[in-house]
Amino acid sequence: MKLAMKLRTRLFLSISALITVALLGLLLGLVSVMQMAATQEALIRNNFVTLDLGLKLRQSLGDQLIIMLSERPDPAAFEQSRQHYYRLLDEGISLADSGKDVQYGFAQAKADYQSFLQAYDQSPDTSRVLTGSGELTEKFNALRNGLITEHKRALDNINVIERQARERALLVAGLLGLVGLAVLIIGFVTAHAIARRFGAPIEALVQAADNIGQGNFEVTLPVSSAEEMNQLTKRFGIMAEALREHQATNIDELLAGQQRLQAVLDSIDDGLLMIDREGHLEHLNPVAQRQLGWDTDRLGQGLGTALERPELDGQLQLVLRGGTLERAPEDLSIEVDGESRLLTYSLTPVSHTQGHILGAVMVLHDVTEQRAFERVRSEFVLRASHELRTPVTGMHMAFGLFRERAHFAQDSREADLLDTVNEEMQRLMQLINDLLNFSRYQNGLQKLTLAPCSIDDLLEQARERYAGVAVEKGISLFVEVQGPLPWLQADQPQLDRVLDNLIDNALRHTGTDGQIRLQARRHGERVIISVEDNGEGIAYGQQGRIFEPFVQVGRKKGGAGLGLALCKEIVQLHGGRMGVYSRPGQGTQFYMALAV
Repeated sequence: MKLAMKLRTRLFLSISALITVALLGLLLGLVSVMQMAATQEALIRNNFVTLDLGLKLRQSLGDQLIIMLSERPDPAAFEQSRQHYYRLLDEGISLADSGKDVQYGFAQAKADYQSFLQAYDQSPDTSRVLTGSGELTEKFNALRNGLITEHKRALDNINVIERQARERALLVAGLLGLVGLAVLIIGFVTAHAIARRFGAPIEALVQAADNIGQGNFEVTLPVSSAEEMNQLTKRFGIMAEALREHQATNIDELLAGQQRLQAVLDSIDDGLLMIDREGHLEHLNPVAQRQLGWDTDRLGQGLGTALERPELDGQLQLVLRGGTLERAPEDLSIEVDGESRLLTYSLTPVSHTQGHILGAVMVLHDVTEQRAFERVRSEFVLRASHELRTPVTGMHMAFGLFRERAHFAQDSREADLLDTVNEEMQRLMQLINDLLNFSRYQNGLQKLTLAPCSIDDLLEQARERYAGVAVEKGISLFVEVQGPLPWLQADQPQLDRVLDNLIDNALRHTGTDGQIRLQARRHGERVIISVEDNGEGIAYGQQGRIFEPFVQVGRKKGGAGLGLALCKEIVQLHGGRMGVYSRPGQGTQFYMALAV
Protein backbone atom coordinates (compact mmCIF):
# COMPACT_ATOMS: atom_id res chain seq x y z
CA MET A 1 0.00 0.00 0.00
CA LYS A 2 2.87 2.33 0.79
CA LEU A 3 4.47 1.82 -2.64
CA ALA A 4 1.15 2.44 -4.36
CA MET A 5 0.81 5.73 -2.44
CA LYS A 6 4.27 6.87 -3.61
CA LEU A 7 3.46 6.26 -7.23
CA ARG A 8 0.07 7.85 -6.84
CA THR A 9 1.65 10.90 -5.17
CA ARG A 10 4.14 11.39 -8.00
CA LEU A 11 1.48 11.17 -10.64
CA PHE A 12 -0.71 13.53 -8.63
CA LEU A 13 2.08 16.11 -8.25
CA SER A 14 2.96 15.96 -11.95
CA ILE A 15 -0.61 16.44 -13.08
CA SER A 16 -1.16 19.11 -10.39
CA ALA A 17 1.85 21.07 -11.69
CA LEU A 18 0.43 21.04 -15.19
CA ILE A 19 -2.99 22.14 -13.99
CA THR A 20 -1.46 24.86 -11.77
CA VAL A 21 0.61 26.37 -14.57
CA ALA A 22 -2.36 26.30 -16.90
CA LEU A 23 -4.64 27.93 -14.33
CA LEU A 24 -2.07 30.61 -13.46
CA GLY A 25 -1.61 31.49 -17.13
CA LEU A 26 -5.34 31.62 -17.67
CA LEU A 27 -5.84 33.74 -14.53
CA LEU A 28 -3.09 36.15 -15.57
CA GLY A 29 -4.60 36.49 -19.01
CA LEU A 30 -8.06 37.12 -17.58
CA VAL A 31 -6.78 39.77 -15.14
CA SER A 32 -4.83 41.54 -17.89
CA VAL A 33 -7.79 41.52 -20.24
CA MET A 34 -10.12 42.84 -17.53
CA GLN A 35 -7.71 45.65 -16.56
CA MET A 36 -7.15 46.61 -20.16
CA ALA A 37 -10.86 46.62 -20.82
CA ALA A 38 -11.57 48.79 -17.77
CA THR A 39 -8.84 51.32 -18.70
CA GLN A 40 -9.90 51.50 -22.31
CA GLU A 41 -13.50 51.91 -21.33
CA ALA A 42 -12.69 54.88 -19.01
CA LEU A 43 -10.42 56.61 -21.53
CA ILE A 44 -12.76 56.15 -24.45
CA ARG A 45 -15.73 57.30 -22.35
CA ASN A 46 -13.90 60.51 -21.26
CA ASN A 47 -12.78 61.25 -24.80
CA PHE A 48 -16.28 60.82 -26.11
CA VAL A 49 -17.51 63.16 -23.35
CA THR A 50 -14.89 65.69 -24.51
CA LEU A 51 -16.06 65.34 -28.10
CA ASP A 52 -19.64 65.85 -26.99
CA LEU A 53 -18.79 68.92 -24.93
CA GLY A 54 -16.78 70.41 -27.82
CA LEU A 55 -19.69 69.89 -30.18
CA LYS A 56 -22.11 71.48 -27.75
CA LEU A 57 -19.73 74.44 -27.20
CA ARG A 58 -19.46 75.03 -30.94
CA GLN A 59 -23.23 74.84 -31.30
CA SER A 60 -23.74 77.29 -28.42
CA LEU A 61 -21.08 79.61 -29.87
CA GLY A 62 -22.91 79.45 -33.20
CA ASP A 63 -26.15 80.43 -31.51
CA GLN A 64 -24.44 83.40 -29.91
CA LEU A 65 -22.99 84.54 -33.26
CA ILE A 66 -26.48 84.47 -34.79
CA ILE A 67 -27.73 86.69 -31.97
CA MET A 68 -24.72 89.02 -32.36
CA LEU A 69 -25.19 89.38 -36.10
CA SER A 70 -28.92 90.03 -35.95
CA GLU A 71 -30.13 93.60 -36.59
CA ARG A 72 -31.76 93.78 -33.21
CA PRO A 73 -29.86 91.50 -30.79
CA ASP A 74 -31.90 89.97 -27.97
CA PRO A 75 -29.99 90.66 -24.77
CA ALA A 76 -31.97 88.05 -22.76
CA ALA A 77 -31.39 85.26 -25.30
CA PHE A 78 -27.72 86.22 -25.57
CA GLU A 79 -27.35 86.17 -21.79
CA GLN A 80 -29.07 82.77 -21.58
CA SER A 81 -26.79 81.37 -24.29
CA ARG A 82 -23.76 82.84 -22.60
CA GLN A 83 -24.70 81.20 -19.26
CA HIS A 84 -25.21 77.84 -21.03
CA TYR A 85 -21.76 78.19 -22.58
CA TYR A 86 -20.22 78.83 -19.18
CA ARG A 87 -21.93 75.71 -17.76
CA LEU A 88 -20.49 73.58 -20.54
CA LEU A 89 -17.02 75.05 -19.94
CA ASP A 90 -17.30 74.43 -16.20
CA GLU A 91 -18.33 70.78 -16.90
CA GLY A 92 -15.25 70.33 -19.07
CA ILE A 93 -13.04 71.96 -16.46
CA SER A 94 -14.49 69.65 -13.76
CA LEU A 95 -13.59 66.63 -15.93
CA ALA A 96 -10.03 67.95 -16.20
CA ASP A 97 -9.84 68.43 -12.43
CA SER A 98 -11.39 65.01 -11.52
CA GLY A 99 -8.07 63.17 -11.66
CA LYS A 100 -9.08 60.98 -14.59
CA ASP A 101 -6.02 61.84 -16.61
CA VAL A 102 -8.02 64.14 -18.86
CA GLN A 103 -6.29 67.26 -20.28
CA TYR A 104 -8.58 68.98 -22.72
CA GLY A 105 -7.76 72.72 -22.17
CA PHE A 106 -11.27 73.80 -21.17
CA ALA A 107 -9.77 76.38 -18.78
CA GLN A 108 -7.94 78.00 -21.74
CA ALA A 109 -11.17 77.84 -23.72
CA LYS A 110 -12.91 79.71 -20.90
CA ALA A 111 -10.20 82.38 -20.84
CA ASP A 112 -10.44 82.76 -24.64
CA TYR A 113 -14.19 83.02 -24.39
CA GLN A 114 -13.97 85.74 -21.74
CA SER A 115 -11.48 87.65 -23.93
CA PHE A 116 -13.88 87.26 -26.85
CA LEU A 117 -16.78 88.66 -24.81
CA GLN A 118 -14.67 91.56 -23.59
CA ALA A 119 -13.67 92.40 -27.14
CA TYR A 120 -17.33 92.12 -28.19
CA ASP A 121 -18.38 94.54 -25.52
CA GLN A 122 -15.75 97.06 -26.65
CA SER A 123 -16.28 96.64 -30.39
CA PRO A 124 -18.27 99.44 -32.01
CA ASP A 125 -19.33 97.32 -35.01
CA THR A 126 -20.24 93.67 -34.26
CA SER A 127 -21.47 92.92 -37.75
CA ARG A 128 -17.94 92.28 -38.99
CA VAL A 129 -17.05 89.69 -36.32
CA LEU A 130 -16.41 86.98 -38.95
CA THR A 131 -15.08 89.06 -41.84
CA GLY A 132 -13.09 91.84 -40.29
CA SER A 133 -9.50 91.88 -39.12
CA GLY A 134 -9.99 93.60 -35.83
CA GLU A 135 -9.44 92.41 -32.30
CA LEU A 136 -12.93 90.85 -32.05
CA THR A 137 -12.26 88.67 -35.07
CA GLU A 138 -8.92 87.57 -33.67
CA LYS A 139 -10.49 86.61 -30.31
CA PHE A 140 -13.24 84.64 -32.07
CA ASN A 141 -10.77 82.77 -34.28
CA ALA A 142 -8.60 81.94 -31.26
CA LEU A 143 -11.66 80.56 -29.43
CA ARG A 144 -12.88 78.57 -32.44
CA ASN A 145 -9.44 77.16 -33.28
CA GLY A 146 -8.96 76.11 -29.67
CA LEU A 147 -12.21 74.15 -29.71
CA ILE A 148 -11.31 72.53 -33.04
CA THR A 149 -7.89 71.64 -31.71
CA GLU A 150 -9.42 70.02 -28.63
CA HIS A 151 -11.78 68.07 -30.88
CA LYS A 152 -8.84 66.78 -32.93
CA ARG A 153 -6.92 65.98 -29.77
CA ALA A 154 -9.85 63.85 -28.46
CA LEU A 155 -10.00 61.97 -31.74
CA ASP A 156 -6.24 61.41 -31.62
CA ASN A 157 -6.55 60.12 -28.06
CA ILE A 158 -9.20 57.58 -29.14
CA ASN A 159 -6.93 56.36 -31.94
CA VAL A 160 -4.02 56.12 -29.51
CA ILE A 161 -6.18 54.11 -27.05
CA GLU A 162 -7.23 51.73 -29.80
CA ARG A 163 -3.60 51.22 -30.85
CA GLN A 164 -2.57 50.60 -27.24
CA ALA A 165 -5.44 48.12 -26.86
CA ARG A 166 -4.24 46.14 -29.87
CA GLU A 167 -0.71 46.14 -28.53
CA ARG A 168 -1.82 44.95 -25.11
CA ALA A 169 -4.06 42.30 -26.69
CA LEU A 170 -1.09 41.02 -28.66
CA LEU A 171 0.93 41.05 -25.47
CA VAL A 172 -1.72 39.04 -23.57
CA ALA A 173 -2.04 36.61 -26.49
CA GLY A 174 1.73 36.15 -26.53
CA LEU A 175 1.74 35.65 -22.79
CA LEU A 176 -1.02 33.03 -23.01
CA GLY A 177 0.83 31.38 -25.87
CA LEU A 178 3.96 31.22 -23.74
CA VAL A 179 1.95 29.73 -20.88
CA GLY A 180 0.41 27.16 -23.25
CA LEU A 181 3.85 26.34 -24.64
CA ALA A 182 5.13 25.94 -21.10
CA VAL A 183 2.22 23.62 -20.25
CA LEU A 184 2.86 21.65 -23.44
CA ILE A 185 6.56 21.32 -22.68
CA ILE A 186 5.93 20.33 -19.06
CA GLY A 187 3.24 17.85 -20.14
CA PHE A 188 5.49 16.35 -22.80
CA VAL A 189 8.39 16.05 -20.37
CA THR A 190 6.11 14.51 -17.71
CA ALA A 191 4.48 12.08 -20.15
CA HIS A 192 7.84 11.10 -21.55
CA ALA A 193 9.21 10.54 -18.07
CA ILE A 194 6.16 8.46 -17.06
CA ALA A 195 6.28 6.46 -20.31
CA ARG A 196 10.01 5.85 -19.98
CA ARG A 197 9.76 5.04 -16.31
CA PHE A 198 6.57 2.94 -16.32
CA GLY A 199 5.41 2.30 -19.90
CA ALA A 200 8.03 -0.16 -21.10
CA PRO A 201 8.03 -2.22 -17.85
CA ILE A 202 4.22 -2.36 -17.88
CA GLU A 203 4.22 -3.55 -21.51
CA ALA A 204 6.73 -6.21 -20.58
CA LEU A 205 4.53 -7.29 -17.67
CA VAL A 206 1.51 -7.45 -20.00
CA GLN A 207 3.45 -9.69 -22.37
CA ALA A 208 4.53 -11.86 -19.45
CA ALA A 209 0.89 -12.08 -18.26
CA ASP A 210 -0.19 -13.18 -21.76
CA ASN A 211 2.47 -15.89 -21.77
CA ILE A 212 1.41 -17.09 -18.33
CA GLY A 213 -2.24 -17.09 -19.45
CA GLN A 214 -1.23 -19.39 -22.32
CA GLY A 215 0.52 -21.75 -19.90
CA ASN A 216 4.09 -20.57 -20.55
CA PHE A 217 5.61 -19.76 -17.18
CA GLU A 218 9.16 -19.26 -18.51
CA VAL A 219 8.90 -15.47 -18.81
CA THR A 220 11.43 -12.64 -18.64
CA LEU A 221 10.48 -9.92 -16.18
CA PRO A 222 11.63 -6.29 -16.73
CA VAL A 223 13.97 -4.25 -14.54
CA SER A 224 13.00 -0.60 -14.06
CA SER A 225 14.62 2.45 -12.52
CA ALA A 226 11.44 3.01 -10.54
CA GLU A 227 11.38 1.35 -7.16
CA GLU A 228 7.65 0.83 -7.42
CA MET A 229 7.94 -1.06 -10.71
CA ASN A 230 10.72 -3.23 -9.31
CA GLN A 231 8.51 -4.12 -6.35
CA LEU A 232 5.63 -4.92 -8.72
CA THR A 233 7.90 -7.04 -10.90
CA LYS A 234 9.13 -8.91 -7.86
CA ARG A 235 5.58 -9.65 -6.71
CA PHE A 236 4.66 -10.66 -10.28
CA GLY A 237 7.55 -13.13 -10.32
CA ILE A 238 6.40 -14.62 -7.01
CA MET A 239 2.89 -14.97 -8.43
CA ALA A 240 4.20 -16.66 -11.61
CA GLU A 241 6.20 -19.12 -9.54
CA ALA A 242 3.16 -19.90 -7.37
CA LEU A 243 1.06 -20.43 -10.49
CA ARG A 244 3.70 -22.73 -11.97
CA GLU A 245 3.75 -24.84 -8.82
CA HIS A 246 -0.06 -24.80 -8.63
CA GLN A 247 -0.33 -25.87 -12.26
CA ALA A 248 2.10 -28.72 -11.73
CA THR A 249 0.11 -29.86 -8.70
CA ASN A 250 -3.19 -29.58 -10.59
CA ILE A 251 -1.82 -31.51 -13.55
CA ASP A 252 -0.64 -34.29 -11.26
CA GLU A 253 -4.03 -34.39 -9.54
CA LEU A 254 -5.83 -34.26 -12.89
CA LEU A 255 -3.74 -37.11 -14.27
CA ALA A 256 -4.32 -39.13 -11.13
CA GLY A 257 -8.06 -38.45 -11.30
CA GLN A 258 -8.13 -39.30 -14.99
CA GLN A 259 -6.33 -42.56 -14.31
CA ARG A 260 -8.79 -43.41 -11.53
CA LEU A 261 -11.71 -42.57 -13.82
CA GLN A 262 -10.17 -44.63 -16.61
CA ALA A 263 -9.79 -47.56 -14.23
CA VAL A 264 -13.41 -47.24 -13.11
CA LEU A 265 -14.70 -47.04 -16.70
CA ASP A 266 -12.59 -50.02 -17.75
CA SER A 267 -13.82 -52.12 -14.81
CA ILE A 268 -17.52 -51.59 -15.53
CA ASP A 269 -19.26 -54.66 -16.93
CA ASP A 270 -21.29 -52.62 -19.41
CA GLY A 271 -19.97 -50.85 -22.48
CA LEU A 272 -19.56 -47.07 -22.24
CA LEU A 273 -19.34 -44.59 -25.11
CA MET A 274 -18.36 -40.99 -24.23
CA ILE A 275 -19.80 -38.46 -26.70
CA ASP A 276 -18.97 -34.75 -26.93
CA ARG A 277 -21.59 -32.03 -27.39
CA GLU A 278 -21.10 -32.07 -31.18
CA GLY A 279 -22.19 -35.72 -31.25
CA HIS A 280 -18.73 -37.23 -31.91
CA LEU A 281 -17.28 -40.24 -30.10
CA GLU A 282 -14.63 -39.26 -27.55
CA HIS A 283 -13.91 -42.50 -25.69
CA LEU A 284 -15.07 -46.10 -25.41
CA ASN A 285 -14.08 -48.53 -22.69
CA PRO A 286 -12.69 -52.04 -23.37
CA VAL A 287 -16.09 -53.65 -22.75
CA ALA A 288 -17.64 -51.51 -25.50
CA GLN A 289 -14.75 -52.39 -27.81
CA ARG A 290 -15.43 -56.11 -27.25
CA GLN A 291 -19.19 -55.73 -27.58
CA LEU A 292 -18.97 -53.76 -30.84
CA GLY A 293 -15.79 -55.35 -32.23
CA TRP A 294 -14.18 -51.91 -32.57
CA ASP A 295 -10.84 -50.37 -31.88
CA THR A 296 -10.03 -46.69 -31.35
CA ASP A 297 -10.20 -45.84 -35.07
CA ARG A 298 -13.92 -45.07 -34.65
CA LEU A 299 -13.18 -42.13 -32.35
CA GLY A 300 -14.18 -38.76 -33.81
CA GLN A 301 -17.03 -40.21 -35.87
CA GLY A 302 -20.69 -39.41 -35.35
CA LEU A 303 -22.67 -41.90 -33.27
CA GLY A 304 -25.11 -42.81 -36.03
CA THR A 305 -22.32 -43.18 -38.59
CA ALA A 306 -20.18 -45.37 -36.32
CA LEU A 307 -23.07 -47.70 -35.43
CA GLU A 308 -24.65 -47.48 -38.91
CA ARG A 309 -27.92 -46.44 -37.28
CA PRO A 310 -28.80 -42.90 -38.52
CA GLU A 311 -31.81 -42.67 -36.20
CA LEU A 312 -29.41 -42.60 -33.23
CA ASP A 313 -28.25 -39.10 -34.26
CA GLY A 314 -31.77 -37.75 -33.74
CA GLN A 315 -32.04 -39.40 -30.32
CA LEU A 316 -28.60 -38.07 -29.37
CA GLN A 317 -29.44 -34.50 -30.38
CA LEU A 318 -32.61 -34.70 -28.28
CA VAL A 319 -30.57 -35.78 -25.26
CA LEU A 320 -27.91 -33.09 -25.86
CA ARG A 321 -30.68 -30.46 -25.84
CA GLY A 322 -31.79 -31.69 -22.41
CA GLY A 323 -34.67 -33.91 -23.54
CA THR A 324 -35.37 -37.54 -22.69
CA LEU A 325 -36.34 -40.54 -24.81
CA GLU A 326 -40.07 -41.15 -24.49
CA ARG A 327 -39.84 -44.93 -24.81
CA ALA A 328 -37.27 -47.64 -24.35
CA PRO A 329 -35.25 -47.87 -27.59
CA GLU A 330 -35.13 -51.03 -29.62
CA ASP A 331 -32.20 -53.40 -29.22
CA LEU A 332 -29.10 -52.88 -31.34
CA SER A 333 -28.24 -55.85 -33.54
CA ILE A 334 -24.48 -56.10 -34.03
CA GLU A 335 -22.46 -58.57 -36.12
CA VAL A 336 -19.08 -59.30 -34.49
CA ASP A 337 -16.81 -62.01 -35.95
CA GLY A 338 -19.77 -63.69 -37.64
CA GLU A 339 -21.77 -63.73 -34.38
CA SER A 340 -24.99 -61.77 -33.92
CA ARG A 341 -25.32 -59.84 -30.67
CA LEU A 342 -28.22 -57.90 -29.19
CA LEU A 343 -27.41 -54.81 -27.12
CA THR A 344 -29.71 -52.57 -25.16
CA TYR A 345 -28.60 -48.97 -24.73
CA SER A 346 -29.43 -45.79 -22.86
CA LEU A 347 -28.41 -42.21 -23.59
CA THR A 348 -27.78 -39.87 -20.65
CA PRO A 349 -26.61 -36.23 -20.82
CA VAL A 350 -23.47 -35.12 -18.97
CA SER A 351 -24.14 -31.73 -17.36
CA HIS A 352 -21.81 -29.13 -15.90
CA THR A 353 -22.36 -27.93 -12.35
CA GLN A 354 -23.62 -24.64 -13.82
CA GLY A 355 -26.29 -26.48 -15.82
CA HIS A 356 -25.06 -26.51 -19.42
CA ILE A 357 -24.62 -29.88 -21.14
CA LEU A 358 -21.07 -31.04 -21.91
CA GLY A 359 -21.91 -34.22 -23.80
CA ALA A 360 -23.60 -37.57 -23.34
CA VAL A 361 -22.89 -41.14 -22.22
CA MET A 362 -24.21 -44.21 -24.03
CA VAL A 363 -24.37 -47.35 -21.88
CA LEU A 364 -24.47 -50.70 -23.75
CA HIS A 365 -25.65 -53.93 -22.14
CA ASP A 366 -25.34 -57.28 -23.88
CA VAL A 367 -28.74 -59.01 -23.73
CA THR A 368 -28.10 -61.68 -26.35
CA GLU A 369 -28.50 -64.58 -23.91
CA GLN A 370 -31.32 -62.87 -22.07
CA ARG A 371 -33.28 -62.31 -25.28
CA ALA A 372 -32.68 -65.92 -26.31
CA PHE A 373 -33.93 -67.11 -22.93
CA GLU A 374 -36.95 -64.84 -23.14
CA ARG A 375 -37.72 -66.11 -26.64
CA VAL A 376 -37.48 -69.73 -25.47
CA ARG A 377 -39.54 -68.92 -22.40
CA SER A 378 -42.13 -67.13 -24.47
CA GLU A 379 -42.38 -70.02 -26.90
CA PHE A 380 -42.61 -72.49 -24.00
CA VAL A 381 -45.27 -70.45 -22.26
CA LEU A 382 -47.21 -70.11 -25.49
CA ARG A 383 -47.04 -73.85 -26.22
CA ALA A 384 -47.69 -74.80 -22.62
CA SER A 385 -50.66 -72.49 -22.45
CA HIS A 386 -52.15 -74.01 -25.57
CA GLU A 387 -51.44 -77.56 -24.33
CA LEU A 388 -52.82 -76.88 -20.85
CA ARG A 389 -55.87 -74.95 -21.97
CA THR A 390 -57.61 -77.91 -23.64
CA PRO A 391 -57.38 -80.48 -20.81
CA VAL A 392 -58.09 -77.87 -18.12
CA THR A 393 -61.14 -76.71 -20.03
CA GLY A 394 -62.36 -80.30 -20.29
CA MET A 395 -61.72 -80.88 -16.59
CA HIS A 396 -63.59 -77.69 -15.72
CA MET A 397 -66.58 -78.74 -17.83
CA ALA A 398 -66.57 -82.26 -16.31
CA PHE A 399 -66.34 -80.82 -12.82
CA GLY A 400 -69.28 -78.59 -13.61
CA LEU A 401 -71.41 -81.54 -14.64
CA PHE A 402 -70.34 -83.46 -11.52
CA ARG A 403 -71.22 -80.48 -9.32
CA GLU A 404 -74.67 -80.19 -10.87
CA ARG A 405 -75.47 -83.87 -10.25
CA ALA A 406 -73.89 -84.12 -6.79
CA HIS A 407 -76.31 -83.00 -4.11
CA PHE A 408 -74.69 -82.03 -0.85
CA ALA A 409 -75.99 -79.83 1.91
CA GLN A 410 -74.96 -76.18 1.68
CA ASP A 411 -73.20 -76.26 5.05
CA SER A 412 -71.53 -79.64 4.53
CA ARG A 413 -67.80 -80.28 4.27
CA GLU A 414 -68.23 -81.73 0.78
CA ALA A 415 -69.92 -78.53 -0.51
CA ASP A 416 -67.04 -76.42 0.84
CA LEU A 417 -64.50 -78.67 -0.91
CA LEU A 418 -66.39 -78.44 -4.21
CA ASP A 419 -66.45 -74.62 -3.93
CA THR A 420 -62.72 -74.59 -3.22
CA VAL A 421 -61.97 -76.81 -6.20
CA ASN A 422 -64.13 -74.61 -8.44
CA GLU A 423 -62.33 -71.44 -7.33
CA GLU A 424 -58.91 -72.98 -7.86
CA MET A 425 -59.88 -74.26 -11.33
CA GLN A 426 -61.11 -70.76 -12.25
CA ARG A 427 -57.82 -69.33 -11.05
CA LEU A 428 -55.97 -71.92 -13.09
CA MET A 429 -58.02 -70.99 -16.17
CA GLN A 430 -57.31 -67.29 -15.56
CA LEU A 431 -53.61 -68.01 -15.16
CA ILE A 432 -53.55 -69.98 -18.43
CA ASN A 433 -55.42 -67.15 -20.21
CA ASP A 434 -52.99 -64.55 -18.81
CA LEU A 435 -50.01 -66.62 -19.92
CA LEU A 436 -51.51 -67.09 -23.36
CA ASN A 437 -52.36 -63.38 -23.75
CA PHE A 438 -48.95 -62.25 -22.49
CA SER A 439 -47.20 -64.61 -24.89
CA ARG A 440 -49.32 -63.39 -27.79
CA TYR A 441 -48.34 -59.74 -27.01
CA GLN A 442 -44.66 -60.51 -26.61
CA ASN A 443 -44.52 -62.50 -29.82
CA GLY A 444 -46.37 -59.83 -31.78
CA LEU A 445 -49.35 -62.10 -32.46
CA GLN A 446 -51.87 -59.78 -30.82
CA LYS A 447 -53.38 -57.21 -33.19
CA LEU A 448 -55.27 -54.06 -32.26
CA THR A 449 -58.64 -53.04 -33.62
CA LEU A 450 -58.38 -49.25 -33.56
CA ALA A 451 -61.49 -47.06 -33.41
CA PRO A 452 -62.39 -43.61 -32.00
CA CYS A 453 -62.51 -43.82 -28.22
CA SER A 454 -63.90 -41.24 -25.79
CA ILE A 455 -61.69 -40.83 -22.74
CA ASP A 456 -64.59 -39.61 -20.59
CA ASP A 457 -66.65 -42.70 -21.45
CA LEU A 458 -63.63 -44.97 -20.95
CA LEU A 459 -63.09 -43.76 -17.36
CA GLU A 460 -66.77 -43.54 -16.47
CA GLN A 461 -67.46 -47.10 -17.63
CA ALA A 462 -64.46 -48.34 -15.63
CA ARG A 463 -65.81 -46.58 -12.53
CA GLU A 464 -69.23 -48.15 -13.01
CA ARG A 465 -67.71 -51.65 -13.31
CA TYR A 466 -66.01 -51.34 -9.91
CA ALA A 467 -68.44 -49.03 -8.10
CA GLY A 468 -70.13 -51.91 -6.26
CA VAL A 469 -66.86 -53.49 -5.10
CA ALA A 470 -65.58 -50.08 -3.96
CA VAL A 471 -68.74 -49.47 -1.90
CA GLU A 472 -68.44 -52.91 -0.25
CA LYS A 473 -64.85 -52.10 0.80
CA GLY A 474 -65.71 -48.56 1.92
CA ILE A 475 -63.51 -46.94 -0.74
CA SER A 476 -64.43 -43.80 -2.70
CA LEU A 477 -63.97 -44.05 -6.46
CA PHE A 478 -63.80 -40.78 -8.42
CA VAL A 479 -63.34 -39.70 -12.04
CA GLU A 480 -61.44 -36.43 -12.68
CA VAL A 481 -61.02 -35.15 -16.25
CA GLN A 482 -59.20 -31.83 -16.82
CA GLY A 483 -60.74 -29.92 -19.69
CA PRO A 484 -62.20 -31.25 -22.93
CA LEU A 485 -59.94 -34.00 -24.27
CA PRO A 486 -59.67 -35.27 -27.86
CA TRP A 487 -60.77 -38.76 -28.80
CA LEU A 488 -58.20 -41.52 -29.02
CA GLN A 489 -57.62 -43.98 -31.85
CA ALA A 490 -57.41 -47.08 -29.66
CA ASP A 491 -58.63 -50.60 -29.03
CA GLN A 492 -61.06 -49.84 -26.20
CA PRO A 493 -61.45 -53.44 -24.91
CA GLN A 494 -57.67 -53.62 -24.49
CA LEU A 495 -57.60 -50.28 -22.61
CA ASP A 496 -60.49 -51.54 -20.48
CA ARG A 497 -58.31 -54.54 -19.56
CA VAL A 498 -55.51 -52.14 -18.49
CA LEU A 499 -57.85 -50.02 -16.36
CA ASP A 500 -59.48 -53.09 -14.82
CA ASN A 501 -56.09 -54.45 -13.79
CA LEU A 502 -54.97 -51.12 -12.31
CA ILE A 503 -58.25 -50.54 -10.45
CA ASP A 504 -58.25 -54.11 -9.11
CA ASN A 505 -54.69 -53.62 -7.80
CA ALA A 506 -55.67 -50.29 -6.22
CA LEU A 507 -58.70 -51.86 -4.47
CA ARG A 508 -56.54 -54.68 -3.08
CA HIS A 509 -53.88 -52.28 -1.70
CA THR A 510 -56.17 -49.51 -0.35
CA GLY A 511 -57.74 -49.71 3.08
CA THR A 512 -61.21 -48.75 4.27
CA ASP A 513 -62.13 -45.04 3.86
CA GLY A 514 -59.48 -44.78 1.16
CA GLN A 515 -59.80 -43.00 -2.19
CA ILE A 516 -59.11 -44.05 -5.78
CA ARG A 517 -59.07 -41.44 -8.53
CA LEU A 518 -59.34 -42.13 -12.26
CA GLN A 519 -57.74 -39.08 -13.86
CA ALA A 520 -57.09 -37.80 -17.37
CA ARG A 521 -55.38 -34.65 -18.64
CA ARG A 522 -53.61 -33.43 -21.74
CA HIS A 523 -49.85 -32.89 -21.81
CA GLY A 524 -48.63 -31.53 -25.13
CA GLU A 525 -49.34 -34.06 -27.86
CA ARG A 526 -50.21 -36.79 -25.38
CA VAL A 527 -53.03 -37.67 -23.01
CA ILE A 528 -52.08 -38.89 -19.51
CA ILE A 529 -54.54 -41.39 -18.01
CA SER A 530 -53.79 -42.46 -14.43
CA VAL A 531 -55.18 -44.50 -11.55
CA GLU A 532 -54.16 -43.04 -8.19
CA ASP A 533 -54.82 -44.38 -4.70
CA ASN A 534 -53.81 -43.40 -1.18
CA GLY A 535 -53.04 -46.91 -0.06
CA GLU A 536 -49.91 -48.58 1.25
CA GLY A 537 -47.64 -47.60 -1.65
CA ILE A 538 -44.72 -49.49 -3.16
CA ALA A 539 -41.20 -49.72 -1.73
CA TYR A 540 -38.61 -47.76 -3.71
CA GLY A 541 -36.49 -50.86 -4.28
CA GLN A 542 -39.37 -52.68 -5.95
CA GLN A 543 -40.59 -49.91 -8.27
CA GLY A 544 -37.90 -50.61 -10.88
CA ARG A 545 -39.07 -54.23 -11.44
CA ILE A 546 -42.79 -53.78 -11.08
CA PHE A 547 -43.54 -54.14 -14.81
CA GLU A 548 -41.45 -57.27 -15.26
CA PRO A 549 -43.36 -60.54 -15.82
CA PHE A 550 -43.78 -62.96 -12.90
CA VAL A 551 -42.81 -60.25 -10.38
CA GLN A 552 -45.13 -59.54 -7.45
CA VAL A 553 -44.66 -56.66 -5.03
CA GLY A 554 -46.33 -55.63 -1.82
CA ARG A 555 -47.66 -57.65 1.05
CA LYS A 556 -50.91 -58.66 -0.67
CA LYS A 557 -49.70 -60.94 -3.45
CA GLY A 558 -51.79 -63.09 -5.76
CA GLY A 559 -51.83 -64.42 -9.30
CA ALA A 560 -48.77 -65.05 -11.44
CA GLY A 561 -47.45 -61.48 -11.54
CA LEU A 562 -48.41 -60.92 -15.16
CA GLY A 563 -51.03 -58.21 -14.74
CA LEU A 564 -48.80 -55.11 -14.89
CA ALA A 565 -46.50 -56.69 -17.47
CA LEU A 566 -49.56 -57.31 -19.67
CA CYS A 567 -50.70 -53.69 -19.11
CA LYS A 568 -47.32 -52.40 -20.22
CA GLU A 569 -47.40 -54.56 -23.37
CA ILE A 570 -50.88 -53.25 -24.27
CA VAL A 571 -49.89 -49.60 -23.76
CA GLN A 572 -46.68 -50.01 -25.78
CA LEU A 573 -48.64 -51.69 -28.54
CA HIS A 574 -50.73 -48.47 -28.67
CA GLY A 575 -47.51 -46.46 -29.11
CA GLY A 576 -47.56 -45.15 -25.54
CA ARG A 577 -45.54 -45.65 -22.41
CA MET A 578 -46.43 -46.66 -18.87
CA GLY A 579 -44.95 -45.61 -15.56
CA VAL A 580 -45.47 -45.52 -11.82
CA TYR A 581 -44.97 -42.95 -9.07
CA SER A 582 -45.28 -44.13 -5.51
CA ARG A 583 -44.26 -43.18 -1.99
CA PRO A 584 -44.44 -45.91 0.65
CA GLY A 585 -47.32 -45.32 3.05
CA GLN A 586 -48.76 -42.45 0.96
CA GLY A 587 -50.19 -44.14 -2.12
CA THR A 588 -49.42 -45.06 -5.71
CA GLN A 589 -50.15 -43.60 -9.13
CA PHE A 590 -49.96 -45.71 -12.30
CA TYR A 591 -50.14 -43.70 -15.51
CA MET A 592 -50.12 -44.30 -19.25
CA ALA A 593 -49.20 -41.65 -21.82
CA LEU A 594 -50.99 -42.12 -25.15
CA ALA A 595 -50.54 -40.09 -28.34
CA VAL A 596 -53.58 -38.14 -29.58
